[in-house]
Amino acid sequence: MKRIALPMIALLWAGTARVQADVRPNPLFQNGMVLQRDAKVPVWGTAAPGEKIEVHFLDQIKKSTAGADGNWRVDLDNLKAGGPYEMSIKGANTLKFKDVLVGEVWVCAGQSNMGFKVSEASNAEVEIAAANYPQIRWYEPAKAANRGAQWVSCSPAAIPGFSAVAYFYARELHKTLNVPVGLFLSKSGGTWAEAWIPLSAARANPALKRDVADWDQRVKQSAKTAKKAAPADQDKKAFGRIYADTIAPLIPYAIRGAIWDQGEANGQRGFPQLYGDLLQTLIGVWRSAWGQGDFPFYAVQLQYNLPLETQPSQPDGWVFVREGMRRALAIPNTGMAVTVDIGVDDNMHPKEKQLVGKRLALWALAKTYGKDIVYSGPLYKSMRIDGGNAILSFDCVGGGLMAKGGGALKGFAVAGKDGKCVWADARIVDHTISVSSAEVAEPSEVRYDWARHPFGNLVNKEGLPASPFKTSAFPDAEEEKLAAGLRFGRASD
Repeated sequence: MKRIALPMIALLWAGTARVQADVRPNPLFQNGMVLQRDAKVPVWGTAAPGEKIEVHFLDQIKKSTAGADGNWRVDLDNLKAGGPYEMSIKGANTLKFKDVLVGEVWVCAGQSNMGFKVSEASNAEVEIAAANYPQIRWYEPAKAANRGAQWVSCSPAAIPGFSAVAYFYARELHKTLNVPVGLFLSKSGGTWAEAWIPLSAARANPALKRDVADWDQRVKQSAKTAKKAAPADQDKKAFGRIYADTIAPLIPYAIRGAIWDQGEANGQRGFPQLYGDLLQTLIGVWRSAWGQGDFPFYAVQLQYNLPLETQPSQPDGWVFVREGMRRALAIPNTGMAVTVDIGVDDNMHPKEKQLVGKRLALWALAKTYGKDIVYSGPLYKSMRIDGGNAILSFDCVGGGLMAKGGGALKGFAVAGKDGKCVWADARIVDHTISVSSAEVAEPSEVRYDWARHPFGNLVNKEGLPASPFKTSAFPDAEEEKLAAGLRFGRASD
């Protein structure tokens, strides 16, 4: 037995050494993957320390040597759209990946509305039957932990369980640009924006001081009851939890940009008035980590929900999140698909995802790909006072401003110096809107669709809806007081 055991041990050791020496690319690199065109494309992985690595793709041969930690990386030069191609990675062993495409790669992230399936969308049966786009492909990083992640090609069989927003977005790009489209789907229902931001980054932003302090207190309290429940920092809503699970594993895979559909959770709990600061931090962290500069980041503004509001101003957590999103447009290379006209009274998951995907794609096609199209509904720009009238100017007026369906403009409210809002008359004057009320002699502020379920009807002639807005500083003292209340505070969880 002893004479047999020693060779067996030696054989096992040799086998282990061989496995450890094998070059292993990151799991993102598989058959059927989509690589980003017209960009530096990192390819990386592990091997034995000091092992020589070669990556062959098209006419490029890139070489690297695994470091002391076993890590290696090469960068492919700008690639042109096309495929299918083959990639070879050579070290102590050789790996070949087939059916590789080159096109546009986007990260699609958010909570349950980003995860909302094509099978649940409007006209699902017809959409599924028509989903024959083999050059649209996706990868879900959350599945990598159980080795279930792979690049999936779009087909009627594969599409029912995939994200409707991501699919309809990709379909618009693919049909317009005529290039392959690759998608990374990072979704986690019910999560706060905080879960998508490392805690260290939030601590570095003074504007988020209250949010971080509140979180630290939550973690401290949960430690006392850890035997009865999981610690707060293990919850999926914890700062950085989803970032670590589904965003960090993608870096530094070359991408074009990101689309974002999240905010409902922040509108219901937490500090909704800080959403713009959270979004600014999130975008900054992602861009810095990827090292690709200010890549495009296009968000979905919250849809309507709950019964129609009847008061001229009904501030709510969702209103604050919408305004945070709108004001975040000041961040370079960002956009926002307005969906305030889409919704369901008693459900946070409207089915009209075709519109959501298309409106996101309009931003990308215009701003990222240079198409001469109208990409947004009216966006508030400035206000001037002319006697008893507030004159509002807008960006993205397209062919002109109009009331959807005709008739009078709705959804406008005006306030004087006392801050009391009343319904206002609004008239279109060329490319501006004149807002007034007999009850307000000296207007100082205008609000439009300032409610969780508003009913405004301002659109441009291309039919794209205007974003809700507030002309004065946000948040004001009254809004800060409201946002700190138990209705929206984490104490109500």
